[in-house]
Amino acid sequence: MKPRKLGTWTFFRQWLKNPLRTAAVAPSSPELAAAMIAELPDDARRVIELGGGTGAITRALLAAGIADHDLLVLELNEELHAHLHLRFPQVRVLLGDAGSLPELARANGYLDEGPADAIVSGLGLLTMPQPLQLSLLTAAFECLRADGVFVQFTYGPAAPVADSVMRELDLHVHRGEFVLRNVPPATVYVYTRKPQRTAKAV
Repeated sequence: MKPRKLGTWTFFRQWLKNPLRTAAVAPSSPELAAAMIAELPDDARRVIELGGGTGAITRALLAAGIADHDLLVLELNEELHAHLHLRFPQVRVLLGDAGSLPELARANGYLDEGPADAIVSGLGLLTMPQPLQLSLLTAAFECLRADGVFVQFTYGPAAPVADSVMRELDLHVHRGEFVLRNVPPATVYVYTRKPQRTAKAV
C-alpha cells in the first residue's frame, strides 16, 4: 500500500473509533498544507504542530525548509503518534494533550532555544467548549514568541475561536485561504497577540 493511502486509511480508522476527537475523515490535502505554510512568518525557523495526524502538514513543513530538529509535533492519538514516529524518525514527535504543551515542550528540551516562531494546528477547535479552547490557546501562546502566529484550519463557516476567548487572550485574527481541494473544504485562520501598548512618559 502506498504511503499516502496507508495514512488515509490509518486516519479514517481513527475517525471511525472517535469522530468527535478526530475532526476530519481524511488527512489534510497538499493544497491545505500549502495554505497553512503560506501564513508562516518569513523568518519562521522553529515550528510546533498540534495534531500531527498522519503527517500531511508535517511533510509539507519539512519540504518548506523547516529542519527536523526545529520541528515539534504533538499528537494525542497513540496509533497516529506511532505512525508519525515511524514516518519522521528525526522529528520530535510527542504523545500528549495540547493543553500540556508547555510542560511537554520544556521536558523534551524544545524550548531551551527559546519560544517557537509559529504553531500550526489541526485541532478541532470549532467543536470544543470555550473553557477548553481557552486552555489550549493559553498553552499554545505560552510557547510562542511575542509576535508569533497560531495558524489554524477549520471546516466551519466562521472563525473557530470564540470571541470571548479572543478577548480573554487579547488576540487578533485574520482569515487566510479557503481551500476547496480538501475533504471537507477548509479555511485557514491566523491568530496573533495584539501588540502591548507602552505607557507614555510623563
